[in-house]
Amino acid sequence: MFATEKKWVMKEQGDYSSVMQLSQALNTPYTLANLMVQRGILTPADAANFFQPSLDNLHDPFLMKGMNAAVDRISSAVSRKERILVYGDYDVDGTTAVAMIYSFLREFTPEVLYYIPDRYREGYGVSFEGLDYAVANNCKLVITLDCGIKAVEKVKYAQSKGLDVIICDHHYPGEEIPRATAVLDPKQPGCSYPYKELSGCGVGFKLMQAYSRIHGIPFSRITHYLDLVAVSIASDIVPITGENRIMAHFGLKQLNSSPRTGLREIIKESDIRKELAVEDVVFKLGPRINAAGRMENGSKAVDLLISEDPRVAAEISREISSFNNERRTVDRIITTEALRMISDDPRSPNAKTTVLYNPEWRKGVIGIVASRLIELYYRPTVILTESNGFATGSARSVQGYDLYQAIEACGDLLENFGGHMFAAGLTLKKENVDRFRERFEEYVSRTITEDQLIPQVLIDSPVNFSDITGDFYYGLTLFQPFGPENMSPVFVTTGVRDTGNSRMVGASGEHLKLEILQDGYETSPLQAIAFGQANHFEYIHSGKPFDICFSVEMNEFRGNRNLQLNVKDIKTHTG
Repeated sequence: MFATEKKWVMKEQGDYSSVMQLSQALNTPYTLANLMVQRGILTPADAANFFQPSLDNLHDPFLMKGMNAAVDRISSAVSRKERILVYGDYDVDGTTAVAMIYSFLREFTPEVLYYIPDRYREGYGVSFEGLDYAVANNCKLVITLDCGIKAVEKVKYAQSKGLDVIICDHHYPGEEIPRATAVLDPKQPGCSYPYKELSGCGVGFKLMQAYSRIHGIPFSRITHYLDLVAVSIASDIVPITGENRIMAHFGLKQLNSSPRTGLREIIKESDIRKELAVEDVVFKLGPRINAAGRMENGSKAVDLLISEDPRVAAEISREISSFNNERRTVDRIITTEALRMISDDPRSPNAKTTVLYNPEWRKGVIGIVASRLIELYYRPTVILTESNGFATGSARSVQGYDLYQAIEACGDLLENFGGHMFAAGLTLKKENVDRFRERFEEYVSRTITEDQLIPQVLIDSPVNFSDITGDFYYGLTLFQPFGPENMSPVFVTTGVRDTGNSRMVGASGEHLKLEILQDGYETSPLQAIAFGQANHFEYIHSGKPFDICFSVEMNEFRGNRNLQLNVKDIKTHTG
């Protein structure tokens, strides 16, 4: 199922009378009012809360189950001068959380260490090796961040070694909750915390907020950590709604005005010369921070994020960028090899899944490779390599299909697995790979629909070119920060034609730079970019009408700014 044609899916439009009332009350165009209603903004008061985020609207951290016990234990550790180990996962969410909590605790005690497990040697989550490190360094308390909710046996081991454990996590728990000193996870049973979608770093921020309240520390003393929280929210792809939206809003402001030293240097290294948005964090900052854990060790990312010396931060930033360049090269090589394996497999044209295994592939990039393959072969994908004598890997799904259930159906063939609907990790014996491939294909073939095997473009609403003005674009920017459950709006316009000035661009002429008009509307031509869609050039250049779906953005080039449509897909009027 080679992914070419995309299915355009129009979201449910806002109730006409509700949209009109909001449009009139706020004196805003109907299309923008419709976007609001689609997002649950029904009154001027809703609009004020959405468009004017306030830190006053963050929830009381003590609503989170386990918070009192967590604050009490940290308070006693600080007062007794006990050594604390801050332990986190090796991805962006984990390293930002560790940098934040480590830096915060260092304001009150010098007895703080941090630890990031080695992706290749220790794997994901709390490790015995990490706990042994805590014991060897005379720690009495371990605080886990972005991991630990399933570490039942590891917590027992820690306690047998005289370690207390506070778990701060945001993943779904297993059947048993670890019997730690305190467990902070809004998704755990019995937790009445009103917002369930915090990042791991976000849970850490709530712990910091609670500790500050008990000890009379002004809230203003912890808001400067929101740049780290914003980076975690963007990079971990959690919904940008509720508290996440508030923290991302203020964190992005800080990233653009006064980021901490390490983030400032990585921004410089990323060569970002405009106001940072969520997508810049996702595609430029996040991959660089992640590259440390993928190619070497995530502690290098923490070193960067806690650094206050610009020279040291600049040196680490350059090193991390070199890791990222290496990661790109490895990622490209593995993707090429994987595509060759798919094309050489006679079962592939009719398969509903992709399962590939190569013991030589680098564990740190196979999740990225799985995502890349789905862009071309749109079907549930599992990429496996060898680690510590087992086949281990990452799985990615397609829109609307529950990958976790499919992997769970093969659970008897697996040593362990974890994840959620769209992404998962798994480990199995090497001799079970072929059986897993067959069972996984059989289960997915039986449960997936043909519609789920067609990539979708979700469209917010139709719009005419005459509506796309500077004021309209400004109205769209107020919906930022964009991210899951508040994506950058996508519009559709029909009956579009080339002015004759469109051309192919890019190193291999793979993209289209368009200058287009809409039939029936007397407006100036609009500029547009269509990445990877040069296959439509001959049709477009012929002057025939076509339809586009797109987002609206501001293009900046050599000091000039102009509105530009970022074309997601093109449908020609054939037949």
